[in-house]
Parts: sequence; C-alpha cells; structure tokens
Amino acid sequence: MSEKICVLGVAGGSASGKTTIIKKLQDYFGEDIAVISHDAYYKAHPDMSFEERSKLNYDHPDSFESDRMAEDVRKLIKGYAIDMPVYDYVNHNRSEETIRIEPKTVIVMEGILILENKELRDLMDIKIFVDTDADERLMRRIQRDMIERGRSIESIIGQYSETVKPMHEEFVEPSKKHADIIIPRGGENAAGLDMLITYMNKKLHEEEN
Repeated sequence: MSEKICVLGVAGGSASGKTTIIKKLQDYFGEDIAVISHDAYYKAHPDMSFEERSKLNYDHPDSFESDRMAEDVRKLIKGYAIDMPVYDYVNHNRSEETIRIEPKTVIVMEGILILENKELRDLMDIKIFVDTDADERLMRRIQRDMIERGRSIESIIGQYSETVKPMHEEFVEPSKKHADIIIPRGGENAAGLDMLITYMNKKLHEEEN
C-alpha cells in the first residue's frame, strides 16, 4: 500500500446501504482502513431526561459535533491516533466509552449529512453518495432499529415521519450534488463498488507515477 492517505466520504439517506459498502471496503483494504462515523459525534445531552432526548431532531446538521469530527480526521491524516466517542442509540445519549482509532492509509468518513458540511467535505479526496429508493430505506430502517436498537415500530415510523423524511428532503438529498460518485442501490451494486475501489487505488498510487 502506498504511503499516500485516501480520505473517503460515504453519505446517503438513513439505511441506504452505507454500512454494506463500508464492510466490503474493509474486506478489500483489511488493516489499512479506519472508519469514522458521524453518528458517533451526536451531541451529548446529560442534562435532559430520556423523554426529552427522545423528542430531539437527530437528523438535523445541528445535532452533531461536526467540528470535533473534522478535527479528529485532521489528526488521523497527520498520523495521530484519536479516541472516537461512542453513541448509545437505546438511551439517546453519548456513552462514557470511547474507541481508539489508529491512523490508516484509507480513512472512511460515513454519515447521512457528511456531504452537507463543508468543513467535512473539504477533508475528503473522494465523495460518495449511496442512492437508494425511499421505500427500501424505510423497510431497512424498521428492521434495523427494531433488532439493533430495541425500538418499537410505532416510534420508528413516528420519528421517520416527523424528522427523518423532512430532513432527508431538506439536507441529505440536496447534498448529493457534492458527490464525485453516486452508487445506486447501495451494497447490491457490485459494479459501482468495483469502480469505487479502482478509483481509490488510483488515488492512493497516483503520486508514485
């Protein structure tokens, strides 16, 4: 692997297939990849009750400490390890734990709103938008949140109607214009993934030629 660092941004709507694409990239790049999730940088609200935190809009750009994420990515690019926060989806709050992330040749930033934020965009060598049909994303979100996050179908659909869908239309979908590559159908698109890996390898080795 080249000494050059490639910073990849993977954005797209909730449950669009970002995680599937990232897992396939991890299979390909192995130990040379580090993944930084925007969700880990949700703001902490220790002063609020669970009921109050449950009513917050988690799909608005102001819900994140994006400046802290940007600073952490800059540290990784410079070769320094970081302690990434951990977000507890069940309790709607930041955990006391952190995850140690070591600098790697490939740094992947992922999240629904990372292309909406200019400071984060400016750190990326390649900007990806995963474009998946809204009905498919909703079905995946229901399944994921019930199984992985212990939520009821009523709360999932309520949150989707009140914040997820309108915020997607206001912030996420418009951010697609910043993407270098748009991958329809998420992780099911093998051709799109192959194209992405080829492009990443070109970026990693372009200074060697």
